[in-house]
Amino acid sequence: MEAQLSDVEAGRRFYGELFGWTFGQTGEDGETGEDGEDGETGEDGEDGESEGGSGGSGDAGDPASEPERPKEPGKAEQPGKAERPGKAGRPGEPQQPGTSLRAYLEGEPVAALVRKTDGRMPTVWSVYFHTPDARALAERIRAGGGQVVTPPHPVGELGTAALAADPEGAVFALWEPGGHRGFGRRHEPGTFAWAELYTRDTEAANAFYGDLFHDALFGPDADPDFGRAPVSDVFPAEMPPHFLVHFLVRDVEAALGTVARLGGRVRVPPFETSYGRAAVVSDGQGASFALLQR
Repeated sequence: MEAQLSDVEAGRRFYGELFGWTFGQTGEDGETGEDGEDGETGEDGEDGESEGGSGGSGDAGDPASEPERPKEPGKAEQPGKAERPGKAGRPGEPQQPGTSLRAYLEGEPVAALVRKTDGRMPTVWSVYFHTPDARALAERIRAGGGQVVTPPHPVGELGTAALAADPEGAVFALWEPGGHRGFGRRHEPGTFAWAELYTRDTEAANAFYGDLFHDALFGPDADPDFGRAPVSDVFPAEMPPHFLVHFLVRDVEAALGTVARLGGRVRVPPFETSYGRAAVVSDGQGASFALLQR
């Protein structure tokens, strides 16, 4: 999971104070951990796991507060429940040394801030799905009606990344780990908690992601940590389909006050979901994300 920003140092100040993150520089051939120590720890995972990313298996938060998984094709949907496609995983466009900062919480990796190399690129938080084989998954995305925007490519010794879009145009990324495994912490205050796909056609989303990540959604060990909902549930009807990264906080209202003080904006005031109380905000550069209180 990473934020594409014009000003990485401004991002460091914003997210460092909001979530208590510390930072270390990273480059293509390796990375320097916080306070200059080499290396980092991550989490092992199966296809579809999240690092604020996307792949083919799924982790989730508190089971008592989670929504249902996406229904299998042909099964009736239960109204009022948010469905969940798979796990979320890791970012990784190639970067020159010094253009990317790895974010840590209590010494464990939780996200990355990456300087945009082209001002025309959107200022966004990217969701990555963890996969053991990015090339094979890219072919399945094409076969399912999606698009591979950037084919799988190596990111130094860290891993292999790709950028894709589903049939409705919602963009996500793939991460095949090498030296970088993924999250060291999640589902804790100040870390990744959930990724929601906002889409216009929930049935088509069920079919597409259910086919890509069936084991992650319906397998015996499935525990997804992203879901889907109609765009119009939260956003104006003209909003394009997209993934929204959620960070866990202890108190949404208190966190909103901190966002405002740091120069961010409240995009959608707090609202109730089946997986917790959420609000949509953006940082001072316009990258949107959600705050989630379980």
